[in-house]
Amino acid sequence: MIASVSFSTAMRADEALALLDQLLPGRTFSNLQETVFSHVWEGKTYAEIAESCGYDHSYIRDVGFRLWQSLSESLNQKVSKSNIRAVLERYARHQSLPPTAMVSLPESPSSLAPDPQRSPRPGPEWELPNGPVPLNSPFYIERPPIEAQAQANLLKPGSLIRLKAPRQMGKTSLLRRLVAHAQTHHMRCVTLSLHRADRATFTDLDRFLRWFCANIGHQIGLEADLDRVWNRDIGSKVSCTAYLEDAVLPLIDAPLVIALDEVNELFQYPDLSSEFLPLLRSWYEDAREIEAWSRIRWILAHATEVYVPLQLHQSPFNVGLAIPLPPFTVEQVQELAHRHRLAWAEGSRGAEKLLALLRVVSCRPGLVRLALYALAQGSASFEQLLEEAPTQSGIYGDHLRELLAALYPQPSLQAAFRRVIESAEPVALEPITAYRLENLGLITLQKNLATPSCELYRQYFLAFLPASSSPAYG
Repeated sequence: MIASVSFSTAMRADEALALLDQLLPGRTFSNLQETVFSHVWEGKTYAEIAESCGYDHSYIRDVGFRLWQSLSESLNQKVSKSNIRAVLERYARHQSLPPTAMVSLPESPSSLAPDPQRSPRPGPEWELPNGPVPLNSPFYIERPPIEAQAQANLLKPGSLIRLKAPRQMGKTSLLRRLVAHAQTHHMRCVTLSLHRADRATFTDLDRFLRWFCANIGHQIGLEADLDRVWNRDIGSKVSCTAYLEDAVLPLIDAPLVIALDEVNELFQYPDLSSEFLPLLRSWYEDAREIEAWSRIRWILAHATEVYVPLQLHQSPFNVGLAIPLPPFTVEQVQELAHRHRLAWAEGSRGAEKLLALLRVVSCRPGLVRLALYALAQGSASFEQLLEEAPTQSGIYGDHLRELLAALYPQPSLQAAFRRVIESAEPVALEPITAYRLENLGLITLQKNLATPSCELYRQYFLAFLPASSSPAYG
């Protein structure tokens, strides 16, 4: 255990900052980072720091986490907000120097900074990049001002936030952070991922709305009997509305966030979509005049544009705050590489090397993160990773085979995508075909013209898709 240190003889915040300069040579801290460190050193919480500095709580927490991560790497031990003071003061004692003398402490002969020539040491901190980035993960990269805009909008009564991006772009990771942000503001939260619903759920409006209501009730602890409140004579949509209005909202004394992930699952069922989506729009509009409905805030995440015939006044996709998720910038990729301890990715030379990777995966967060994970683990060299990326044995093999399997039973989609990857120019596609390929994340649409989402897909599918409309090999 770390021995306790009397605060009467302990380092002051400015002395501790001077020690950080020794432990992290060459690292320049921003004013905000120094402010966060100093306030934490004095025992303040992230919430208190956020309030005094005028920043969002989650942003301050992320700034702090990066500091503890850097110190953990330098000291080869776990450093956190709760033990930073004890760790640094113990470090000073072990040097047989008073805390105030630490400003002139020479570097350890073994060097506290990571050696850029050595492969990073694998450890429990390496997260397998499979699915959404966990809430407490150091590998989540913010894309300002997206997070701040969405968090601020979520606090507004009756708000609706739309997250739109292809697969591998971080929609679900952001959605979960918005839900967590709402919970820190004492809101009740319900998250419904539509890809988890049984396929039969989408075949009938009444069945879908009952599924919708039952899941909301379950997540907020409501034991109401749907059969008691459901009235087939007034219809499923009115029954669903009455359930929310009469059973759900009176039960809770706080705003309610309803987050719908993978809304694009609905687009495959036009009859259902044409009924449910206008209903959702009507609830959003009711919030303008009915106080009870203004207590609901909506988050919708979907992968593609909506290819469902809806009139403008019926669609929930032309109201609220639209948040399209962009690819990473090179600087954001470098930050993610830094968090994976890849020293070679620093600076302009590192950015130039990373560009070779980004030309293959097009800055798509999920694909980038998998590559950096593999490089951090030392499972492949940079050159080997790039060479094998579009092959069956490369790090993307499982992902690519999954996409190939999705195309396999649909020869028309195979032929359409083959046209796209063979063309040097963007290709015009029939709308439903474009929707299906974009839903898979295989193409990017600029107006009505399609291009491959990334070079990785072009190379792989040129090798494995049939050159004609005949079925792909098994």
